[in-house]
Amino acid sequence: MRAARAALAFLTRLPAGPLDSADFARAPAWFTAVGLGLGIASAGIWWLAACVWPPVLAALAAVVALLMMTGALHEDGLADTFDGLGSGRPTERALEIMRDSRIGSFGAIALGIVLAARVAALAALGLGAPVALIAGQALSRAGMTLMLRRGPYVRATGAATGMTGPMGAHRWALIGAVALAIVITAVTLGWAVLGGLAGLVVAQLAIRGWAVARLRGITGDTLGASQALGDLGFLLGLLACL
Repeated sequence: MRAARAALAFLTRLPAGPLDSADFARAPAWFTAVGLGLGIASAGIWWLAACVWPPVLAALAAVVALLMMTGALHEDGLADTFDGLGSGRPTERALEIMRDSRIGSFGAIALGIVLAARVAALAALGLGAPVALIAGQALSRAGMTLMLRRGPYVRATGAATGMTGPMGAHRWALIGAVALAIVITAVTLGWAVLGGLAGLVVAQLAIRGWAVARLRGITGDTLGASQALGDLGFLLGLLACL
């Protein structure tokens, strides 16, 4: 289970125990399972908050809980991606901008819009929000894994270097977690799951296409952006079909 703990350490601020660099090679296969866990935890926060607050505050509490558990890892990648890709600068300069820890106006705007839209979508989903949280967090990280596998990864060093090798038998963890997320959503929300999947795929293909066009590949920041946008695309797709 060292690969699973490596995925937990990579994607969250939660304790995962001692690990070495070799453990992270198979970690992407477990990203979806970690997403399931994060989704379940945030759904629990939603239920507790919904007992005393209106839907928008319950949604806000769930989103804040996710930000705390992940250390806003994906949101940081989202802001950096929009700062770099939206700069209009040549590839090397765009990559430098993405490495800069300071947030620019384009990144701040993108981050604000995505967070606000996520809270609004969860509030609009009502009692469907917990399921949407669980499935969205899982499936958006499955998209991260597939994007990482397809590549190309353009940095010689970076957050996801060393994670592009074969997954081996660990791929069954990915397949099982994806199947579980889809089944849970289909059972509770019916055919709306197809709209959610369509929204997720469109959002993640769009950010990958933009990254490949501008950078000739992907980076750790664009992987983070794909999770944030994929999750939002899933929520909006569900809403469109309910």
